[in-house]
Amino acid sequence: MAVAIVVFLSSFKKNEGFTVFMIGDSTMANKSLKGGAKERGWGMALQCYFDDFVRIDNHAVNGRSSKSFIDEGRWQTVVDKIQPGDYVFIQFGHNDEKPKADRHTDPGTTFDANLRKFVLETRAKGGIPVLFNAVVRRNFFVKPPKNDDDEALRKTVGPPAKDLKQEGDTLYDTHGDYRWAPKNVAAEQQVVFVDANTITHNLEQGLGREKSKKLHMWFLPGEEPSVPKGRQDNTHYNVYGAHVVARLLADDVCRQIPELKKHAVKVDYSVASNGIGDFFTPQEAVDAVASGEKATIQVFAGEWEKPTVPKGKKVKWRLREGARWK
Repeated sequence: MAVAIVVFLSSFKKNEGFTVFMIGDSTMANKSLKGGAKERGWGMALQCYFDDFVRIDNHAVNGRSSKSFIDEGRWQTVVDKIQPGDYVFIQFGHNDEKPKADRHTDPGTTFDANLRKFVLETRAKGGIPVLFNAVVRRNFFVKPPKNDDDEALRKTVGPPAKDLKQEGDTLYDTHGDYRWAPKNVAAEQQVVFVDANTITHNLEQGLGREKSKKLHMWFLPGEEPSVPKGRQDNTHYNVYGAHVVARLLADDVCRQIPELKKHAVKVDYSVASNGIGDFFTPQEAVDAVASGEKATIQVFAGEWEKPTVPKGKKVKWRLREGARWK
């Protein structure tokens, strides 16, 4: 079989660098790979869009609000690690709006106070805070279904036919004033603000009612082996969705922060054994490249079998630190 020309780009080992700490909820968090699970937070994919000079340390956790993240001591764990020049990406809202007393905050008062705490304590350690508002839910219902706990969506089986009939063509907001609190605190504290809500709204609305399902843990029965009975989860991302969102948010961060822009990585696909990439093997990534097209594929640390590149596919390889071919 003929093999296309392959170019290898090796990253140099970095002796210095800085860390981007991430704090937030399940839409950002690292996820288990058990049983071939496909759920991913966008923060889990973020390392793919920055070089080895930038270390991503993701502390986001499913189900946490700004309040519970502080109350459980998770924020203090991050504060203790911050070094001068490190960044802290802050994104809450999904769970702050829930009524449970251990999570609930109010925009304009307690939510703002917690965001302000993150900012001030990051700066006190010489770090650089970046505020994000919440990513959207895929809500094409005029009246969103009652849901007091996004985490319960992982137990849904479906989709029910009656819900399909209720969806329209317009994406409706579910976050209310929780969208504006991070922006207001950012303006008050002169912090970089990433409008993740608008960015993901435009993404999902642009894709439309049906195509936007491809971003989420939204599967028909028999469509995805890890959830054989199907799932109707309009909040959490799958592998594809996490990478689309991570790429968009990284682009906006780099637009606003020149220091991070210097370390941006532009690739089509990523391969990693720990689940942060699009694929687990180089061959899977090659297979995803359309015939007649060019693609840049980066490979993270490990010893890898060299894939077969069919005639008509042109692949440029980027080997991250610690990656090599067998």
